[in-house]
Amino acid sequence: MRKLLLGLVACVSLSGLAACSQGGADPAAPAITGEVNIYSSRHYDTDLALYEDFTRQTGIKVNRIEADADALIERIESEGEFSPADVFVTVDAGRLWRAEQAGILAPVDSKVLEERIPAHLRDPQDRWFALTTRARIIIYNKAKGKPEGLDTYEDLADPAFKGRICMRSSSSVYNVALLASIIAHDGAAKAGEWAKGVVANFERPPQGNDMSNIEAVAAGECDISLVNTYYLARFDTPEKRSVLDAVGIVFPNRATTGTHVNMSGAGVVKTAPNRANAVRFLEYLTSDSAQRYLANGNNEYPAAKGVAPTSAVEKLGTFRADTLGASAIGENEAEAVRLFDRAGWN
Repeated sequence: MRKLLLGLVACVSLSGLAACSQGGADPAAPAITGEVNIYSSRHYDTDLALYEDFTRQTGIKVNRIEADADALIERIESEGEFSPADVFVTVDAGRLWRAEQAGILAPVDSKVLEERIPAHLRDPQDRWFALTTRARIIIYNKAKGKPEGLDTYEDLADPAFKGRICMRSSSSVYNVALLASIIAHDGAAKAGEWAKGVVANFERPPQGNDMSNIEAVAAGECDISLVNTYYLARFDTPEKRSVLDAVGIVFPNRATTGTHVNMSGAGVVKTAPNRANAVRFLEYLTSDSAQRYLANGNNEYPAAKGVAPTSAVEKLGTFRADTLGASAIGENEAEAVRLFDRAGWN
């Protein structure tokens, strides 16, 4: 099969990582002695500098292709034992579960990964490991004040908030994962009633994305929305600061289940032709420097133990994360989609 192309577009200087060389190969870098093939649905250009640094440190060349996670899972399945894929990377807990259910990931015996990644952020059989996390939080229009009684996801269904909520479509993987977590915690019946209650409180039909709904809340077009922390952090710039300053933040369910988090993660493909290199690559991504850069590139939280966030999300505040495993989320995603449809959350 034709070799995969890396497709690097630019050299990026990394804080805490080796600087990019300016005119040819780094004379101190080891010779290229192997390769690792990555199938990734992470589409952040900042990741490319990490791949370059991994090669610079190890001499292992990184080949990468990008596509939707479901398409990559299907591709690996169809390629079978001849697949060149060594590592599967995705940005959603449900997709990690789908990959393990498809049987394309192999257990990894690595003390480094076991010690670095908390138990709730890795597969019980060590078939995948989280790399970064993002929290799904409630925002509100600060000028109108924090809505009284709005402290949990469940509160969003309270009739007191009728006509005040704007949301993105239920097809968003982040909304699906959240409802799947509510099913896991409260059962399908209560989760279905919650979805109906939130729909009854919509100010307008679902539209846009997290970014546009943040802008809508800031402008007073609606009062309340659900968004991922990394989208909110993108407004922490001089040009967009007024939007960020106009919204207040609630980290939901502090006293109950904890705030829902989703994750990006990776696993070694069962048929990996370069398995040792694949494991070494995952271990590299859990190092302190790589974790900070990986997370900061998209304003996420590092998954590894003891690595504090240093991007704009740190300013949003601290919270207690829900430790529900990805399997519990993945197992309930199909039911979540059905409940959204029944509730009329388009």
